[in-house]
Amino acid sequence: MTLAPDPVAYPPGPCASSRAPSGPLPAGGVPFARALAGWGSRRALVHGARTVSYADLARLVEERARRLGTERRLVLLEMASDVESVVTYLAALAGAHPVVVVDAARPDVVAATRAAYDVDVVARGAEIEERRAGTAHDLHPELAVLLSTSGSTGSPRLVRLSAENLQANAESIAAYLPLREDDLAALSLPLHYCYGLSVLHSHLLRGAGVLMSEASVVDPCFWAAAREHGATSLAGVPHTFELLERVGLETVAPDSLRYLTQAGGAMAPERVRTYAEIGQRRGFDLFVMYGQTEATARMAYLPPDLAATRPGAVGVPVPGGRFDLLEVPGAPAGTGELVYEGPNVMLGYAEHPRDLADGRELTRLRTGDLARRADDGLWEIVGRLSRTAKVLGLRIDLDRVERALVDTGARALVAGTAPVDGAAERVVVAVEPRARGGAARLRARVRRQVVDLTGLPAAAVDVHAVEALPRLATGKPDHRAVAALGTPRPAAPLQGDPPAAPRTVRDVLGGVLGRRVGDDDTFAGLGGDSLTYVETSLQLEEVLGHLPADWHLRTVADLQAGAGARARRGRSLETNVVLRAVAIVAVVGTHANLLTLLGGAHLLLALAGFNLARFALGDVSRRDRARALVAAAARVAVPAVAWIGGAALLLGAYPWPTVLLVNGFVGPPGWTEPAWHHWFLEALVLLVLVVAALVSVPALDRAERRWPFWFPVALTLVALLPRYELVWLPEGDVIHRAPVVAWLLTLGWAVARARTTPHRLVVSALAVATVPGFFGDDARSAAVVVGLLLLTWSRQVRLPGPLARVVATLAGASLYIYLTHWQVYPHLEVDHPALATLLSLVVGVAVWRVAQHLERHLRRVGANVALTRPRYPADPAQMSR
Repeated sequence: MTLAPDPVAYPPGPCASSRAPSGPLPAGGVPFARALAGWGSRRALVHGARTVSYADLARLVEERARRLGTERRLVLLEMASDVESVVTYLAALAGAHPVVVVDAARPDVVAATRAAYDVDVVARGAEIEERRAGTAHDLHPELAVLLSTSGSTGSPRLVRLSAENLQANAESIAAYLPLREDDLAALSLPLHYCYGLSVLHSHLLRGAGVLMSEASVVDPCFWAAAREHGATSLAGVPHTFELLERVGLETVAPDSLRYLTQAGGAMAPERVRTYAEIGQRRGFDLFVMYGQTEATARMAYLPPDLAATRPGAVGVPVPGGRFDLLEVPGAPAGTGELVYEGPNVMLGYAEHPRDLADGRELTRLRTGDLARRADDGLWEIVGRLSRTAKVLGLRIDLDRVERALVDTGARALVAGTAPVDGAAERVVVAVEPRARGGAARLRARVRRQVVDLTGLPAAAVDVHAVEALPRLATGKPDHRAVAALGTPRPAAPLQGDPPAAPRTVRDVLGGVLGRRVGDDDTFAGLGGDSLTYVETSLQLEEVLGHLPADWHLRTVADLQAGAGARARRGRSLETNVVLRAVAIVAVVGTHANLLTLLGGAHLLLALAGFNLARFALGDVSRRDRARALVAAAARVAVPAVAWIGGAALLLGAYPWPTVLLVNGFVGPPGWTEPAWHHWFLEALVLLVLVVAALVSVPALDRAERRWPFWFPVALTLVALLPRYELVWLPEGDVIHRAPVVAWLLTLGWAVARARTTPHRLVVSALAVATVPGFFGDDARSAAVVVGLLLLTWSRQVRLPGPLARVVATLAGASLYIYLTHWQVYPHLEVDHPALATLLSLVVGVAVWRVAQHLERHLRRVGANVALTRPRYPADPAQMSR
């Protein structure tokens, strides 16, 4: 491997300390950290508005190295994702000072590591605290870096890495990745994590740049910086790619992007395949990688041309490395413990300062993973020997966490659980209360302890109070039973618990949607739709005081940060919610002879298109869009078929084409009651499925993302052909047939995408020009036009609190009111039209509430079944990577 020449000496700059010793750097060190100046004016680091060239970086590193001194000392670096932290880190590598890298955001870990290893120097960015002039340790000449085995657990056990380890692994990564001098890696991974450091090392080796950011990949600022600076690669753990599905990588990725890398745990094969296919369309590669801190970072990679066809494999060893298998008793033939050998294998572990004097203790690394080599030569991970869990990219030693809890006096068992319902793998704790009552306080205390021990967010830790810890027949702990305690919703308080804490955004979303909710989740990303939107918005306004207009796209953390805002008088309801309530009341009231206000169902169709665009056509993958649309159709079709079918069986009320929602195809051609009662639901289901089919076509999906407003406008113009009878239509009642009313749904879709005044003028013109004349009834046309104009130009309505609750309830129950009112109002419409209307609304709301309860119950049961079912994945990528 050819390296850039050693840097020349620079005079001390303005940042140099007056106390900095003079003289050359000590011998040794990591070659790529001493060869920075050779890359000249190329950009090395970008952070915020600051861009640092290699020449400037070399000068800063040499200045910082002189401040550290010529005598080798043990440096503890509180690493952050900023330029000064990187400069200090490289100065330690260049000056041959062994450096312990810890998370700057974890003062508890900093304090514990500082105390455990009696470090000589503590560095925070450019600040250097010298605890002693020399060193208190016998430091092995090869020792360069010490990293935690689990990313951020606070464990005293560290991995000892040599300068050769760092250099060799950087060279092997740079050899199999298409790394060029003009590359720029968009890095959202923390730099105290071996994966983040490996990105830094390999790019510095090649003279490429690193774009550092504390922002998440769901933050628009992250992608704005990536586009501004022309990022060419992105590194992520499985959770990163889950987040990317919410923002839509195809939408936000810069055109300069050439490849993605994924490590830090096994990613589901389907997700690997999805991103490989996206890459094929967008022109970038996906490198799935396998590694451990003990191997400096990387041991294997999957060639990108195999990602779509072999997404479950970890691939081939990195250049310079090799795999072997150790026999494991009871394992299937051809399966054993994976052993790795290469120049990047660590020197060994350190658990005490005296271990820092030790040299190489091993050349072959037993990974603890069960593996096999497939017939095509690719390696596959099929299991795990030890009790560890990869959660959000961090490797958690479950036994260590369990022992730590027991040491504090808790009766607890700890397990890990696989992803469920889109949630990441998490840590599950069963804890046995010592006395009656106080279970909630115990759960909260144990959760805080686990969070402190592991560095995980609280949402990734499930704690359950149990009467007795689960045991096997042998008396050994039953960790599988502990894992099965994990549920998609927080555990309910036990009897005798103190009053619950104030409700949070997570509580509301979890309660309404019946799903596990994390800080980075959004209502739309969790599968929320128009049927759950209203109830969620009202509950959130109670929690937050004021609800922003785009709340359904904001993360839980963002919404929670605004909690406690001063509530305004009354309640804000979106115009589409108010229109839904008005429309359904108009439908029922007209049918019950209380009033005459036609057009409500057709307006509901436009509102359905409006909400589909907001909830089912978000910035997620094409496959997820199609799934969301099919699910939306099912949420209408399933209760409709169940109710109409029940009415047909018990009352003989409907013919079978109506029950099966195919009346428009094989039913009577003209309006006939009761056959055509549910035309609206039939049209809605069919049109949603048509939209699902459209967005499943890659070219059309790309077009919709590129032109989000003009695409539905174009669809509306096409859908107007049947409306104006420019195509052949069967004889009969046309204004209730799906192909003829499709333009109303696509027009509502376009209204949702209208972000500017010219856009709103376009959809307003379409409404005014196309609705009149459709019904042959000016009043009916006016009602639909007014509704569309209100939807277009006024997005919120302020109502008194009690009235807002009534309106929201009617809007939320609109599907069930429409569905059930046909069996209610006919009994009272002649003599008591007002009562007929009121009772129809009440029955619809009641059925809606029952349906909500049943849906949540089924979702919980399904999640519990998924959790308790033994997992023996056929695909090895389901296991730890």
